[in-house]
Order: sequence, then C-alpha cells, then structure tokens
Amino acid sequence: MKSKPNISVVINVRNEADHLNKCLKSVKDFADEIIVVDMKSTDKSASIAKSFGAKVFTYRPMKFVEPARNYALSKATGNWILLLDPDEYLSKTLKKELTKITRRTDVDFVKIPRQNFIFGKWLRHANCWPDYLIRFFKRGAVTWQKEIHSQPVTKGNGLTLLDSEKLAIKHNNYQNINQFILRAMRYSSIQADELDAKDYKVKTSDFILKPIQEFNSRFFFAEGFKDGLHGLIFCLLQGFAIGLVYIKLWEKQGSQDKQILRESFVSASQEANFEYDHWFSKFFRQEYSPNIFKIFLIKIRHWLNYLTKNF
Repeated sequence: MKSKPNISVVINVRNEADHLNKCLKSVKDFADEIIVVDMKSTDKSASIAKSFGAKVFTYRPMKFVEPARNYALSKATGNWILLLDPDEYLSKTLKKELTKITRRTDVDFVKIPRQNFIFGKWLRHANCWPDYLIRFFKRGAVTWQKEIHSQPVTKGNGLTLLDSEKLAIKHNNYQNINQFILRAMRYSSIQADELDAKDYKVKTSDFILKPIQEFNSRFFFAEGFKDGLHGLIFCLLQGFAIGLVYIKLWEKQGSQDKQILRESFVSASQEANFEYDHWFSKFFRQEYSPNIFKIFLIKIRHWLNYLTKNF
C-alpha cells in the first residue's frame, strides 16, 4: 500500500512560466507531493509544472488568487502543506527547519518571515520585513477567506519562526515599475469593488489624506527611508496605489462632478500637512539630533502647523 505524502507543496499559477521553474526547483527535494492549480494560463506554466512531477489541476481565471486557495488546498493529501506563490522559493535552511517541525505534535501552523525583493533590492523596512505569513500548516488547520490580501482562518497552535534571512521565504516581488503599475491597476479595481460592496461613500478628503497617510506610515513610521532611494520610490508608489483605489471607487460610483467645497479641501490639506510635518519632525530629530538650532526651528514650524490645523 502506497504511503501517504507527509509534505504537500501547493501553488496557484496563471502565466507564471518566468518564475515557476525556480520555485519548483527549490521544493523538489522537500515535497512528497506538488500540487499546481493552473488558472487557464496561456504560457508554459502547466507544462513546466508537469516536468517537475507536479499534479496539475485547472481552475477558472480569477482577478486575484484568494478565492482559488481553498480549491488548491483541497487537492493536497499530505499531512503538512506548504503554500507558495510562483514568484517565491525556499532556502535549504528553511526546508530543514520545516521538516523538523513536521515531527512535532504541539504545532498546527507556522508563521514564516518573507524576504521581499523589490526592484532588485531586499527591502528591510517600509512594512516589507519580516512580513510574516502563515504558509506551513497541518492539513485542515488553515482556510482562506475570499477577500484580496486577506488573512487565513486558523485552528490549533501556532509557531512563529525567528525573523532571520536564512529562515525566510524568498519573494521576487516587483521586478520593475511597469509590473507595479499593472498590479496596482488590477488590485485597485478589486479593492474599490470591496469598498463599494460595503457601501463606502468616497469623500474629497480620501483623495488627499489616504495616499499621504500610506506614504507616511511606510516611509517614516516603518522607516522606509533606511532602504535608500528604493525605499522612497516604493513608498511613493504605495501612496499612488492607495490613491488609485479611491479614484476607481469614485469612477465606480458614477464619476460625479461635484464642486470641491473649500472647507473640506482646506481641512483635508491642513490635516495632511500636519501629519506629514509630525512624521518629518520625528525623522529630522532622529537623523540630525546634533543640530539643536535646526531642531528648534522644526519644532516651531510644527507648533505653528498645529495651531492652524483647524483654521
């Protein structure tokens, strides 16, 4: 009688031939079973998967992968499942650690750090690291929700791996600006649909505050500035992507030609200016702490901004 696979690797793909080869090479000596669910690719994704001995299933094309996750998981027969995207791959150290975990009885799912390479550089800040994801789990312990970028529902006991480069899933995220823009266009439409389904009404302030808040949270609060020019460009693009969600929502809700109320515009602009100034002041004090005179001037400016914020 054939023994049941211990580890199943599950991958959803659609036109991922450029990435899939590296992904499958990294798990070939680790997986007892490889499940690839192809969402009607027009490239060689399915044939590449078959060349690695994967069991290939088909699923209808989706705008994003989450609705197809549970279908893919249902095809796995292993006691443990590793879920990967086709632009991800494993290190030898991580494979050894996950193999050890399969022998434990007190763990049902594992949070693994992910090392994101964006425009050719590993970003260690801007909310890109350690980017923990639940990707390794006992069969039946994890199910996916249908919303884009949603967190899975878990059962049982979890384990979080050390935030070490050696224990991280490697992720070739955005390789160039065009790829970022194309994904932003697709994801923003989906997120706008989700907001519209919740009956969210777009406001003038959303176009001003949301992108700036996204930039501030990544560049200042999450210290994206420490990733250099890559970090700055990525944070600016993330702000653009968030703004695009609300522009798409405005379009979806009829592209109404409303007058911009002066009070609303001024209030949102002052709020955005105050928030940016707050984070810039903290950044300046951190990076230029020896210059007491400049810090004093920055504090005066921030104080004046606070006084005029609600004018």
